[in-house]
Amino acid sequence: DIPNCRYIAFDKGYAYVSAYVGPVGIDPNAQLGAVFQVDTATLEITAEVTVGYQPDELVIQDGLIYVANSGGYRKPNYDNTVSVIDIETMTQIRKIPVGINLHRIRADKYGKLWVSSRGDYEKIPSRLFVLEKDKRTNRMEVRDTLNVSCSEMDICGDSLYLYSVEWSNISQENNVTYGIIDVRTGELISNSFIKDGTETDIEIPYGLKVNPETGDVYVTDAKNYVSSGNLHCYGRDGIRKWSVRTGDIPAHMAFLYKNK
Repeated sequence: DIPNCRYIAFDKGYAYVSAYVGPVGIDPNAQLGAVFQVDTATLEITAEVTVGYQPDELVIQDGLIYVANSGGYRKPNYDNTVSVIDIETMTQIRKIPVGINLHRIRADKYGKLWVSSRGDYEKIPSRLFVLEKDKRTNRMEVRDTLNVSCSEMDICGDSLYLYSVEWSNISQENNVTYGIIDVRTGELISNSFIKDGTETDIEIPYGLKVNPETGDVYVTDAKNYVSSGNLHCYGRDGIRKWSVRTGDIPAHMAFLYKNK
């Protein structure tokens, strides 16, 4: 019953789902999106709040939901805000101007939020934004804009691992990059977490996850989007440990730990 749903986050027995709400397709009059609250015990929708245009990823922190609004269906009039929802009342309390065509959002252990922008695929490039609480107002504001493209990211300790598959409407090509950022300083400490040259085996990176216990980095490859993909595992040293064939367009991963 949630139309055109996108991403999901969990908190205290509830799932929170972002949704474009409207039909799929470019439309200058595309409607605002929403976040739905779902009781995980009954699977019933218990609340709904309207947010920005075409909301994508969301993260929960300190009783608030932060939602990255893309406005992708309203191209070229993209949204550029992060919606802030009070989780207790399920109301949108403000919007934070960040950057156009937002997508990913992550929280680090220092309370900062990392938000990625896809750009407009022509003149405005993909960028990574850092949001931090203003000490005077105690509200999240943009603290920094990093000159780094980002399609997917995962944080492990003080390191933010990322890759970018940045499409250009001008060159009609993808530019694929990798990197590691120190979340304490915001510095790019490595321009690739792959050190053995095997990144050339990855056609279209489409998923990224870091094992918090071992530090192993997992990258999926969607290849041509219509044939079976691959999953690659890299050690902390950036050397590939193994690869395995997957189904079509492998995107997301989770770790399941078994008691010994």
